[in-house]
Amino acid sequence: MTHIDAGAELDPVHPVPVPGRTRGLSATEVAERVARGDVNDVPVRSSRTLGEIVRANVFTRFNAIIGVLWLVMLFVAPFQDSLFGYVIIANTGIGIIQEWRAKKTLDSLAVIGEARPTVRRDGVAAEVATSEIVLDDVIEVGPGDRIVVDGSCLEADGLEIDESLLTGEADPVVKRSGDPVMSGSFVVAGAGAFKTTKVGREAYAAQLAEEASRFTLVHSELRSGISTILKYVTWMMVPTAIGLVISQLVVKQHGFKDSIARTVGGIVPMVPEGLVLLTSVAFAIGVIRLGRKQVLVQELPAIEGLARVDTVCLDKTGTLTEGGMDVTELRPLQGADETYVRKVLGALGESDPRPNASLQAIIDAYPDSEDWRCIEALPFSSARKYSGASFSEGDGDSSTWLLGAPDVLLDPDDPALAETERLNEQGLRVLLLARASRDLDDPRVTSGVRPTALVVLEQRLRSDAADTLRYFADQNVHAKVISGDNAVSVGAVAGKLGIAGETVDARRLPTNQDEMAKSLDKGTVFGRVTPQQKRDMVGALQSRGHTVAMTGDGVNDVLALKDADIGVSMGSGSEATRAVAQIVLLDNSFATLPSVVGEGRRVIGNITRVATLFLVKTVYSVLLAVLVVCWQVEYPFLPRHLTLLSTLTIGIPAFFLALAPNKERARPHFVRRVMRYSIPGGAVAAIATFATYLVARHHYAGPGALDAETSAATLTLFLISMWVLAIVARPYTWWRVLLVAAMGLAFLFVLFVPSLQHFFALRLVGIAIPWLAVGIAAVAAVVLEFLWKWVDRRFPA
Repeated sequence: MTHIDAGAELDPVHPVPVPGRTRGLSATEVAERVARGDVNDVPVRSSRTLGEIVRANVFTRFNAIIGVLWLVMLFVAPFQDSLFGYVIIANTGIGIIQEWRAKKTLDSLAVIGEARPTVRRDGVAAEVATSEIVLDDVIEVGPGDRIVVDGSCLEADGLEIDESLLTGEADPVVKRSGDPVMSGSFVVAGAGAFKTTKVGREAYAAQLAEEASRFTLVHSELRSGISTILKYVTWMMVPTAIGLVISQLVVKQHGFKDSIARTVGGIVPMVPEGLVLLTSVAFAIGVIRLGRKQVLVQELPAIEGLARVDTVCLDKTGTLTEGGMDVTELRPLQGADETYVRKVLGALGESDPRPNASLQAIIDAYPDSEDWRCIEALPFSSARKYSGASFSEGDGDSSTWLLGAPDVLLDPDDPALAETERLNEQGLRVLLLARASRDLDDPRVTSGVRPTALVVLEQRLRSDAADTLRYFADQNVHAKVISGDNAVSVGAVAGKLGIAGETVDARRLPTNQDEMAKSLDKGTVFGRVTPQQKRDMVGALQSRGHTVAMTGDGVNDVLALKDADIGVSMGSGSEATRAVAQIVLLDNSFATLPSVVGEGRRVIGNITRVATLFLVKTVYSVLLAVLVVCWQVEYPFLPRHLTLLSTLTIGIPAFFLALAPNKERARPHFVRRVMRYSIPGGAVAAIATFATYLVARHHYAGPGALDAETSAATLTLFLISMWVLAIVARPYTWWRVLLVAAMGLAFLFVLFVPSLQHFFALRLVGIAIPWLAVGIAAVAAVVLEFLWKWVDRRFPA
């Protein structure tokens, strides 16, 4: 209840009585603080800068290897021999564009700098930008205002602040003069003013954001596996290149440019350049698909990471529950008429212009009684634990009602309290409606009240949370609910969503990482968790080999999100959490996570499948180069030949196969699983191709002999590569059969169209050697089938 003094001084900006208030800093004092740097100058950084994005995507091992070879070929060979280099531009461009798009989307979500707090200076209140706040400023706050800097409370009129984004505690905290206020929190009730004690990087929320702003890339087994392969390829390339240069330039005494072209032709196929590009394309398309479902993926490999996750840490508030509450039951007491009680509750809801979540649930459940008129109202306060109002009822009677915590309004021995405690243990919130016999402004208004009804409320669960949790359970992904709320209450909410397991009060968790990890493996629901504990819990789970995803929306989640293997933030969460998370759910829907997992599985499964195509090429290229050096013969291929083969047997089909539906579970050991097929496949292809080449060298003679020998070897290698493609494409569907057939027809088209023959330097001479090439390829296909079945039995995935 506020009584206005007619003689009070009025604020020129906010016409509110402000008797005896603090005047705030003077203009001179503000200038002094600005001069010495005591200003709230927190830089906005929500993601990597454009320069960092470009550098990360340009300066890679893959670009260095292919880039050098490409530059060489541009100077020594025709255009068609340097086509392989353009994959650098495509791969780099996709990575830069995707991450830049994610950055722009994220930056558009940032809200730092948008808030304009009201600062009192020289006794006058005015709005300023957050960057203009200085140390010792007096800031006025009211309902809905965000606390942008740390401070100490000077004035408080029923001031209640929600610190859930900092502490995870859902209930508002009552503030009195001298109490600290922290940046990142916001006012939910009352009004007041506070004096800033920490600004800029010193503020609590800014320190969390600063620690979190160091950009870290999510671990990607695909990316690291491909990087490992590239590292080994680099080591193999150096001695192979030296051997090829010597054999082509010195021993065979060919022209310099032709020798360099054939040397590069032997080196380039060793690098699975298409695999790097295809992985980026598959991730980028996955990101686009998820974008349509309002999922922002900040790093391409993040969807792979979530597909590998085996433990998901969920924050209750904002993830499992929504912001509101629902009335689940109304229990009249002492024979009260339920219809009359509903009218009382409807009138109480209408009496408060700023209802809290509990009263809003009552407003939603019980409509206002139009014939009831509010005479006097007492807004809810966490300090009082109740609200109230006096009414003139439709029939002319008057009444006074209180609505609040039963343990405050009832005597300790009242039997209704036992039932209230039982409901509280189920995670329900209970309010008592009581009729008062005293006036609202009477200090003893709660004395002698008559209990009329219990109003049972529950937090509003997300309608999709149960299905999402069931999906994770079916996929053997363990859910851990981590919250700053009371453990019993959180456990009750989790139970309603079907999460079974032990409920633990985090205040009793051991601090030793090993012991904490054991407790985390046993428990499922954890309450009263501090921000630092969230981070420690992620580390403890990771120490036992778990791949951990963390969801959250508050500043208190930032450090845990950053340390987790995959951080998932809600779009409506604090801007600090959106900055460090790899995945942002723009529609705040937890139900979109299965889509992310499914997209990641599609990418992982398909890339693992098509990687075999690329690495078979790497293996046969290395072996062919070694065989050429040992036999001291010309390298059989120019870069254009292998570009054609790679396009038809690997590049185009791999693109379609990589985008096909695939719900196979993500499995570890990418390199091992791929190489167990690639090594035998590449060895068979190299031996068969070189055998054809040697036979052709003895058969052909004359000026065009080398072209005829190359064409025969190319035919053998193409047919074997097509068989590898046919194996990888299994199980067959109509479009996969059509895809394989189309690639074969395209190669025939090249062989029989004169202009394409000339462009690719391919011309089959005679009948005997081409048919011999076909026969050798057929034998190699039979050997491939046998070897791959043997590998499946001998080295199961």
